[in-house]
Amino acid sequence: MLGNVSLIIATSIRIISNPFSNVFQKTLTKKGQAPLMVNLISYTLLSLIALFFIDYKSIPTLSNNFWLYVVLGGFTGALGNGFIIMALEKEDLSILGPINAYKSVVGMIVAFILIREIPNQFGLLGIALIIAGSYFVLDQGTEKWSWSIFKKKGIQYRIWGLLLTGIEAVFDKQVILQSSIKWAFIGWAIFGAIFSLLFILFVNKDLLKGAKKMDATIVGNYLLLITCVGLMIVTTNYVFREIQVSYGLALFQLSILLSVVLGYRIFNEQHFSIMISTRFNARWGDVILGEGIESYCNIFNDCGIQK
Repeated sequence: MLGNVSLIIATSIRIISNPFSNVFQKTLTKKGQAPLMVNLISYTLLSLIALFFIDYKSIPTLSNNFWLYVVLGGFTGALGNGFIIMALEKEDLSILGPINAYKSVVGMIVAFILIREIPNQFGLLGIALIIAGSYFVLDQGTEKWSWSIFKKKGIQYRIWGLLLTGIEAVFDKQVILQSSIKWAFIGWAIFGAIFSLLFILFVNKDLLKGAKKMDATIVGNYLLLITCVGLMIVTTNYVFREIQVSYGLALFQLSILLSVVLGYRIFNEQHFSIMISTRFNARWGDVILGEGIESYCNIFNDCGIQK
């Protein structure tokens, strides 16, 4: 019973912290912070915190598979989050958030290939509804959907972000299976910081000069950002330890509704009522994907879901 309550609490924190982290990321880019610098500083600050939790005596006991997956997770995570912040700079939060519904689909496919997590038949129905819901999301309520929507840089960046972070989720699950939630966080932060730095050096090392251009407000936003991201990563790792990757990602997509509300209230993004009404189609897909024919309560009772 206590485990079920802990899982519900962790999932709830994850659902809330993710869109708020996107808010602070977008706020920082609107204040002139380069997206890749936001990515690097976030990882770097969290990696400094992670150093305090390292048990150096246990490092030799970590397996080769741990190091393989933590490096792969750091690479895909750093690139993926970099693309997500670049997308937030160019497009509305309320538009980009719902596109993330596809992440549960990516996670399902990669998890099946790498760790043989097999969803039930309702997972396939969930995929269909997620795709249908995303059709309306991209429509934005102002023009008929067309493939030209993918010509937008913000949409392209977000798709790359969801693909990479969807793959990262499976690598993170493997890291957790090979070690612990604590080591998963430490590895995510440190290797994420390393690859974020390499990403900047590869793209434009002059962006590093942006670290000098900060006032108290920007510093405050960074502190709020790493608080949200830290909570998001720890709770994500806990959920992944308990249930399948695809089901966890599906549950997390409930944050889409909060993304729409925050985009409307904080950034004055338009078409609020249309976006809210069209989210529910994709949400039903995530409900079915995340639970089969049972209720969400049954997920937390391990009904029909294998870890």
